[in-house]
Amino acid sequence: QVQLVESGGGLVQTGGSLRLSCAASGRTFSRYALGWFRQAPGKEREFVAARSWSGGNIYYAHSVKGRFTISKDNAKNTVYLQMNSLKPEDTAVYYCAATYAGPTLRGAGEYDYWGQGTQVTVSS
Repeated sequence: QVQLVESGGGLVQTGGSLRLSCAASGRTFSRYALGWFRQAPGKEREFVAARSWSGGNIYYAHSVKGRFTISKDNAKNTVYLQMNSLKPEDTAVYYCAATYAGPTLRGAGEYDYWGQGTQVTVSS
């Protein structure tokens, strides 16, 4: 069992940066693949970034590649999403998620555990 709690969201201007954190509880956190998803009002939840448990495979959505970075600190049981050069279209509720295994790590259905979400708003 893994519990996830996101933090770090907020209001930022276009071009600004935010770092989201997702603190996890659970003995085997280091063995879970982790992902970030987001959901804007009236839209489906979409994939943002993911990393395999070892960090050997890291994936980004095309819309955020080069601007966002996913990282993990096993000692702190925390996964991060560094978001730079933010755009108004990045406005959404951001969720972190964990799974023991998944074929692509890009599908929301592959994840077993979810945080409650944190709001990110980018003003133009």
